Amino acid sequence: MPWLSHATHNEVVNQICDRIWLAVVQRSLRPGARLKEEDLAEIFGATRARVRQALSILEQDGLVSLVPNRGACIAEPDIGEAQDAFSARLCIEQRLVTRLCRMATQDHIATLRAHVASERAAHDRQDSEAMIRLSGEFHLLIAKLTGADLLMKILRTLTIRTSLITAMYQPQSTQSCGPDEHARILDAIEARDEGRARAEMAHHMQHLETDLHLDEGTIPVSQLHAALKPNP
Repeated sequence: MPWLSHATHNEVVNQICDRIWLAVVQRSLRPGARLKEEDLAEIFGATRARVRQALSILEQDGLVSLVPNRGACIAEPDIGEAQDAFSARLCIEQRLVTRLCRMATQDHIATLRAHVASERAAHDRQDSEAMIRLSGEFHLLIAKLTGADLLMKILRTLTIRTSLITAMYQPQSTQSCGPDEHARILDAIEARDEGRARAEMAHHMQHLETDLHLDEGTIPVSQLHAALKPNP
């Protein structure tokens, strides 16, 4: 996943990070699940040194907790952190769309249109892996186009965290929002309507947060081997 901070690391490490991340956001690996080094080494055919490297990266990104004398597990953000994370994302993302309304070029708009089209195609073919990846990338693409490197770095961290929170608190029966909300945000940016862009982003983020059941506990963790096996 391009959201994670491991692009320059070993390919095996990339694979471990990507597979664990995808298993979490697809809800086959639940918050609180233990990640034993020996099991991960067996699953990925990797050395334990590579496994430890991957777990360290995932800890930096907030996806994994490393507990002394207990090992690694998928992080478990609490309700207060969930609310804080969505509130922080909204503040940053409204600032970013406001800035992009003022500076967007036709090339910027074309890039975002192509991205939304890719989202729609993934949604139509029910490609959950692509839908998850592209949905998060839309928000980071807005940040990238504004040139706001600091905000993009913060947003990447928050996007990882809110995706984990969604996996933890969103009911299995709830469908993630489709590309239509992103398209409406883009329409407002293209029209250079700052107020509408902020309102559409607020509606989008509130929709994501409203779908969460923050008064409920987590679903029991899955079996590690089953959660991380490659797709056929």
